[in-house]
Amino acid sequence: MQSSSRFLPGSQIEIIRPETQGGAIRHALFDFDGTISLIREGWQGIMIPMMVEILLGTPNHEALAEVERVVKEYVARLTGKQTIYQMIQLSEEIVRRGGTPLAPAYYKDLYHERLSDHIRNRIADLKSGRAQPEDLSVPGSIRWLDVMKKHGVMCYLASGTDQQFVDEEAALLGLTDYFEGIYGAQEDYVNFSKKMVIDRIIQAYQLHGSNFVAFGDGYVEIEDTKSVEGIAVGVASDEKNRCGVDEWKRSRLISAGADLIIPDFREISRLENYLFPNHRV
Repeated sequence: MQSSSRFLPGSQIEIIRPETQGGAIRHALFDFDGTISLIREGWQGIMIPMMVEILLGTPNHEALAEVERVVKEYVARLTGKQTIYQMIQLSEEIVRRGGTPLAPAYYKDLYHERLSDHIRNRIADLKSGRAQPEDLSVPGSIRWLDVMKKHGVMCYLASGTDQQFVDEEAALLGLTDYFEGIYGAQEDYVNFSKKMVIDRIIQAYQLHGSNFVAFGDGYVEIEDTKSVEGIAVGVASDEKNRCGVDEWKRSRLISAGADLIIPDFREISRLENYLFPNHRV
């Protein structure tokens, strides 16, 4: 049974399961988009309208509002998995409405083209120095990686975004050296998932429960972490405003099994004291 939630005094750190114990963390997994990076902020506003547009072109589609509801539901449900899975679902929805879909990879490429237009200036600004990594990252996230490094925690980055984009964007944010491994979506998508990454880490280092922590704003990494009895920190980041809690994310993260909910990493000392209670300042 889920314990009633509480907040650390004077903070926005919400403890969903007070029985969660820190102090033994040795390895950590981080999601990328929405957890650390804000380069792709607004991606849902690209993907969802594209899919709605395509489904409205099928012979037996519903009214606009219903199509939007269906698309929003499955995009949310599959967030955190590789992008191709959302495109596979789109293809299935086209068939359900009497249409003949193209290959899921075609829709993925179309989405990437539109998203690329959306984020082009952000990438250019980082490359030129007009923007700093802190301008396009979740507040406090880069400093939190320094905290993890200080405690000797081995960190890994895992994303549903394609490997080439994760590598490029992590480098632009100056993050590459923080991670033992950076894992993004593969063309052979069946043989990659965040769960596979987590399971490999657990097995390779013989970890148990609270030796492992994950930070993420999506359902997938939280659920996968709880499946191995690790500590799951839900990052309910408001990506657009860069402040406060996204209530929709919070609800999803709690339902996935998050032990803690944070809006971002601004309250570094409070979070450090909770997850590393035996550390000395």
